[in-house]
Amino acid sequence: MINWDDFEKVDIRSGTIVEVNDFPQAKKPAYRLSIDFGVLGVKQSSAQITHHYSMEELKGRQVIAVVNFPPKQIANFFSECLVLGVYDENNQVILLRPDKPVANGQKIG
Repeated sequence: MINWDDFEKVDIRSGTIVEVNDFPQAKKPAYRLSIDFGVLGVKQSSAQITHHYSMEELKGRQVIAVVNFPPKQIANFFSECLVLGVYDENNQVILLRPDKPVANGQKIG
């Protein structure tokens, strides 16, 4: 169990995907995403979401991500945030997103 103070340490924000690129250097199929978090700026993320999403449908999509992890090197790329999703029955990620448009950088709570 965690307490409220533990939860408050996790900075979860809304953002909009502004760029999507293939990531052939990743061990598992993934995209490199650039996500606009408003006042926090644009952050990069590697996301294993190729099963359910094409690059074309991701651009402009709002997502939810943890933005206060330290950067993680994946192959030749530094991932600066963790895009959140739910695993389906085949362990493939389905993205979490707001059901109405919100401003980039809005805090989740």
